[in-house]
Amino acid sequence: MPKLNKPISTLFMLISVDGKISTGRVDALDVDQDFPKIKGIKEGLQQYYDIEQTTDLYSLNSGLVQAKIGANNKQEDIKKLDVSFLVIDNKPHLNTIGVDNFIRKSKKLFIITTNKSHPAFARKDEKNLEIIYYKNEIDFKDLFKKLKEDYKINKLTIQTGGTLNAVFLRNKLVDKISIVVAPCLIGGKETSSLIDGKSLSSIDELKDVKALKLVEVKKLKNSYIHLKYDVVNDTVVG
Repeated sequence: MPKLNKPISTLFMLISVDGKISTGRVDALDVDQDFPKIKGIKEGLQQYYDIEQTTDLYSLNSGLVQAKIGANNKQEDIKKLDVSFLVIDNKPHLNTIGVDNFIRKSKKLFIITTNKSHPAFARKDEKNLEIIYYKNEIDFKDLFKKLKEDYKINKLTIQTGGTLNAVFLRNKLVDKISIVVAPCLIGGKETSSLIDGKSLSSIDELKDVKALKLVEVKKLKNSYIHLKYDVVNDTVVG
């Protein structure tokens, strides 16, 4: 099968030692809001945000995650960034304020949606807004192909939730992993982890397990660790 022509993608996340990307199962609990409150975690947290500033200039996000961290709150002083945001948002989770915030701060904003009533359509004439619409469900392989071939995006950073991360991983759309490990354990089987989605249920599905090749381990301050891996997408079982 020919290799998909797509951007090189890096999954970049902040996780606990037990792989959690949230502090709980409800939207009111979130690492960005909660880690700064916890002694032993807050002291080294800024290192994650410093590393985030060095990631790719195309950032793939989900509307759900962005709404959870306050994207729909009115923001007066927004600085235009060199970063282009790609937001997957079907429900939608972004409202008119959220769309406006992203338009104002993005070099270019891509809204990827199956919702023909998404508030972004009311702003479709904005020069830095691109809406990628799918009628039924998003074909992520087609999307990544479009991003490379139609929009000339060569590299992007994925910062979505555990469910979408699983979709990308299963479809061989993740090339690299870059995770900052916070010195904590969170627990909870209903708390989102780096990769969620449907659990494997048969030996035949072992092909969906992805081996990783370690690229770098960096010990940060205050017991934080930065890990980098290459993803071995062509799984060999046997």
